[in-house]
Amino acid sequence: MDINALKNRFKMFALDVVRFAEQLPNKPSYRTVQGQIVRSGPSAAANYRAACRRKSTRDFIAKMGIVEEELDETMFWLEFTVAISDSWRPVITPIWKEAIALHHSCLH
Repeated sequence: MDINALKNRFKMFALDVVRFAEQLPNKPSYRTVQGQIVRSGPSAAANYRAACRRKSTRDFIAKMGIVEEELDETMFWLEFTVAISDSWRPVITPIWKEAIALHHSCLH
């Protein structure tokens, strides 16, 4: 996949994560999810863009490691939300699938 297309997918993923977080109720358990997921989803996108501007192979590898960590953290918070209430599963499933697809794209 072309770098610009992947940058755009990461950006759309980040937007989907933020829009999802905005739907969550104002309850303590969900506020935790909101705070964490709004940081980790966009962070994956921002760090992917930074990796594309790498200064060296070592820099690229380090930044891609951060991308993987942020994607994994986002997936954790999505799982956590479903654990709080399975009613979120239909909303979360497409975001989850994109996180997996982006992770696989990073490995190739």
